[in-house]
Amino acid sequence: MKTLKIKSVYCLLVGILVFNCKSNPQLAKIEKPSILFILVDDLGYSDLSCMGSKFYETPHVDAIANHGVLFTDGYAGAQVCSPSRATLLTGQFTARHGITDWIGAPFGKDWRNKGRYTKVLPAAYKDHLDVNTITLPMTLKNAGYSTFFAGKWHLGEEGHYPEQYGFDINVAGNHSGSPAGGYFAPFNNPQLENHDAGENLSMRLAKETVNFIKASKDKPFFAYLSFYAVHGPIQTTKEKWSKYRNKAEKIGIAEQGFEDGDLLPIRKYQDNPVYGGLVETMDDAIGMVLNALKENGLDKNTIVIFTSDNGGVTSGDNYSTNCLPLKGGKGYQWEGGIRVPFIVSVPWMPNHGKKSAIPVAASDFFPTILDLANLTLPLNAQIDGESIVPVLEGKSLKERPLYWHYPHYGNQGGRPVSIIRKGDWKLIHFWEDNHNELYNLSQDIQEDSNLAKLEPKLTEDMASQLLNWLESVGAKYPKPDPLYDSSKEQEAIANKKAQVFKSQDELRKNMLMHNWQPNATWWGSIQTKD
Repeated sequence: MKTLKIKSVYCLLVGILVFNCKSNPQLAKIEKPSILFILVDDLGYSDLSCMGSKFYETPHVDAIANHGVLFTDGYAGAQVCSPSRATLLTGQFTARHGITDWIGAPFGKDWRNKGRYTKVLPAAYKDHLDVNTITLPMTLKNAGYSTFFAGKWHLGEEGHYPEQYGFDINVAGNHSGSPAGGYFAPFNNPQLENHDAGENLSMRLAKETVNFIKASKDKPFFAYLSFYAVHGPIQTTKEKWSKYRNKAEKIGIAEQGFEDGDLLPIRKYQDNPVYGGLVETMDDAIGMVLNALKENGLDKNTIVIFTSDNGGVTSGDNYSTNCLPLKGGKGYQWEGGIRVPFIVSVPWMPNHGKKSAIPVAASDFFPTILDLANLTLPLNAQIDGESIVPVLEGKSLKERPLYWHYPHYGNQGGRPVSIIRKGDWKLIHFWEDNHNELYNLSQDIQEDSNLAKLEPKLTEDMASQLLNWLESVGAKYPKPDPLYDSSKEQEAIANKKAQVFKSQDELRKNMLMHNWQPNATWWGSIQTKD
């Protein structure tokens, strides 16, 4: 009788579990899920509402975070675009795959033509992704996935476009690092037909992604939506500019919008109304794609990932935003250059709205996606990342080093460096004079207190680990410039700073005036969400 009762209770529990799995898809693991990967260009760490911004409005990205895990210590592969994008596709740190700067940047003696008079000449780098490299889209394609790419590529000239690396369809992806025709049609993009005059680029890329999703809904797909937004030239509609101009005024417009940085001035506040409109339009476009998943019954079996390729533009380019509480932005060795929004939403995992402070990196996406798709890494794949599925399941990861190698000068003010983060500690090795800086990020997120002299043993150990790893993967290094003249360098820096302070301050003030308009037609822009 007792055995019978135990069996009855067991059967009841199994029945309840089976019923719950059928009635609640979040409890039923999908064997071959579809994947929507959303990559934004130059989006800063705090450029989202869910990341703390009080200025930008991003309800659709916030919704992804509310249905998944937001990683507060998520990192891009590099502080600039091309190397980071290569890391996303290969799972390799930049020193291993060899694309260490944005493709097209001068290096070696050619760097002198920039008139910067720097102490070292930037290292050489690969100008395309090796076609023999095992990539994420190729691996998924070989496993039966339909693969789609839309947006910014910037990983090589023709012959090295998305089609050569595992994508069945390529919309708008080519060698360009910015939207050649701006954000309103005509797009001046050979890989993207013009439809309506003034059509918005972000919305168009979303429409193309929606069309692919609808056509592929009966089989697993990998849709890689790689926005040109929010890269310069920053543009928006008159309506959105007006909304954010009024919002800036309501918050309070500071008299001085920039502060002195190392090599360039840095924007102090999130108060750029054109950039605000550009961010919101990107979010509108994401809303269109998320809605398509729901309308086609795919929201319960599609993994959604959202991230940025590097930090926000606080200086250089368009001086668009501010990445507080982090220091610096795109191009910099500081956290603002490499720490980015990093969100993973897996419908069947009951972890919605959770946050994790475990350090994770762009190199982790490749093995993580394969893990979630129940696929194994190809035997000959060289992967630096590791699956973060344990974190998504509420567990932890073993402490490990994360590496960055940027032996170049950034257009935004960054210097040639290599970086290692391990646990709470971050060490930066500066190649101009080979000095090291050490920061405890759990206590000093703004990297104000260099602890290298107070922690000599830890500094030595981490520097050795970093330099040994770089040697093991054949990293390339900058070289001293025999023509270096310190006085010329300082003069160039001072002149550039004075020029930028004047021009950017004037532009900022004009953008925030009631009657400002960039041209007679506001780029002739139209914007629709259907």
